[in-house]
Amino acid sequence: MEDVDYAAAALTWLGDRAVPAAGAAGAGAAAAAPAAGAGAGAAAPAAGAAGAGAPADQVPAQVPVPVESARSAGHSRPERAHSRGARGGEGAGGWAASERHPLWHYLDDLQNSDETALIDMAPLGGGAPRVVSWRLLSRRVRQLACGLDRLGVRKGDRISLLIPPGADLTAVLYACVRIGAVVVVADAGLGLRGLTRAVRGARPDHVIGAAAGLLAARVLDWPGRKISVARFPRAAMRALDISATLAELIALGADEELPPPPEPGDTAAVLFTSGSTGPAKGVVYTHSQLAAVSHALFAQYGVGRGTGLVAGFAPFALLGPALGARSVTPDMDVTKPKTLTAASVAAAVAAIDATVVFLSPAALANVVATAGSLTAADHVSLAGVRSFLSAGAPVSEPLLAAAARLMPAASAHTPYGMTEGLLMADITLDGIREAMAAAGSTAAASSPDSSAWSAIAVTDAPAGPGGVCVGRATATTRIRTSALDAQGNATGELSEAAGITGEIVVSAPHVEDHYDRLWLTDRAARRGAVPGERWHRTGDVGHLDSAGRLWVEGRLPHVITTAAGVLTPVGPEQRVESVAAVERAAVVGIGPAGTQQVVVVVETVLPVRRVALADPELAAAVRAAAGLPLAAVLVVPHLPTDIRHNSKIDRSRLGRWAGGILSGARMSRP
Repeated sequence: MEDVDYAAAALTWLGDRAVPAAGAAGAGAAAAAPAAGAGAGAAAPAAGAAGAGAPADQVPAQVPVPVESARSAGHSRPERAHSRGARGGEGAGGWAASERHPLWHYLDDLQNSDETALIDMAPLGGGAPRVVSWRLLSRRVRQLACGLDRLGVRKGDRISLLIPPGADLTAVLYACVRIGAVVVVADAGLGLRGLTRAVRGARPDHVIGAAAGLLAARVLDWPGRKISVARFPRAAMRALDISATLAELIALGADEELPPPPEPGDTAAVLFTSGSTGPAKGVVYTHSQLAAVSHALFAQYGVGRGTGLVAGFAPFALLGPALGARSVTPDMDVTKPKTLTAASVAAAVAAIDATVVFLSPAALANVVATAGSLTAADHVSLAGVRSFLSAGAPVSEPLLAAAARLMPAASAHTPYGMTEGLLMADITLDGIREAMAAAGSTAAASSPDSSAWSAIAVTDAPAGPGGVCVGRATATTRIRTSALDAQGNATGELSEAAGITGEIVVSAPHVEDHYDRLWLTDRAARRGAVPGERWHRTGDVGHLDSAGRLWVEGRLPHVITTAAGVLTPVGPEQRVESVAAVERAAVVGIGPAGTQQVVVVVETVLPVRRVALADPELAAAVRAAAGLPLAAVLVVPHLPTDIRHNSKIDRSRLGRWAGGILSGARMSRP
């Protein structure tokens, strides 16, 4: 595991610094001009602004060029070096020179407003929804921030937040960032093992949690001084090693005297990925980068002051106060997106007169499935929605269309992004249909049989890359691909060329600063970047089409290397899912690299009770639809997915399992 490969990481780090890259001086000069505003996403001069291999004048002047920070690599706790002991009054000046507002801007601006800031539809203690005004939220944030400061929490200290989404989590998070503490957010969707690995790896100085989180922290010996959301009996406080409560922090900070604010370039957060393609990774953001995230949401969707936001995905609910938006998390178990119902969404929309709704694909699927329970009043509420977004995994056109029928006045969007960069590209439902029509026309023109994919004959060649169209780059984002070689590795130069399948590489002001303590992963994610600029290799594979739209074809670790060439999984999966009996499909490779055989694992519309080879009729339909040779078609009760989104299929795990099954192992569930 990389996080214990200290020797290799240290040698790599020393090598990077001991032997400056050729031309480093030139790169430094190019970076010097934009450095003052780099963290805020300031536009850079033309020099150095182009992507790899592209002349500078090809980058539109309005697209900001994020500059690689000097501290973003090679330090496990860079906030220590830059923040320890810094308690002067420099913070305000830094933000004055920035093009972005700090995350707490609206909490200061609206501190005397009695308008609703957020609503807890299912508060921890039960009962009616909990309504919190801007006045109350602002006061609580200031009191908690002051209390934390007086308790000894300092700028650069890491605080792990183990609090369920809601008003308490929002207030604590903004209190932490206001004093310059670094919030560590690893949600319960990682599971106990993943959460333990994340918290221990982040090495927090303090832990603020509800009962379940503090109990886990005590039993599993997670590091950090413990602070409780609620008050417990004295014996329980001792047993859980709790040193303070939120009520005590509020009392300590009653006079609301705050320390100076953090600088835009100070570390603000460590956010953990979903762990769907391996152990969850800590992603480090500075204050300016998080401010750029909120700005990107405002610029793309108009989410801002006065917007009503329903967030079925907790991170977006936490951004509500930074946007000046009223926010609400619907009644659901955030670790199980499929628990969200259409009625719960309608109730949340009605509670804040919402105009924007954000749901994960799994949550959206269940909302559509439970739409029959909606009342006439629910339909009236949903008719007031103007935009709805679904992201976190590929979203099919039929699912997006079904959701659009529930919210008929809304513009349907499916953004593309990841924990390392939340909003990289965007497409509407109409845009998806346009892209599909264009792709269908191209396929028909190049095929002797212009019928649907299901009629394509099985040949030795793949039937085309396919993929999910996620649209064009957002206003502040640049997208390139790094072409795959015959071994399925992304070795090509960064390019905007159309029709070339490769690893997707992005650059934007709101891309993360670096991975936390993962030296080699961070270095690999920057490989091939323009010197001095901040680019990120996403680990996704896809291609750009002739209209500049991005198509995602899968994950780099899931690329299959057959004797006929490299195969990406999403295109064949889409074709297999066109078979009427198939609910979901996964295409995986088994065997040695370079000669892998393709196996399709399907989840059927009528669920099966046990793992089996597909019956001859289903297997024939799947083979015809896939458009490429298949070694086997397997049927399973459920395909394994990640916990956070309930959407991302773990193809690597499935491939290992399928290889075992076809080698004679017991027919167990994956």
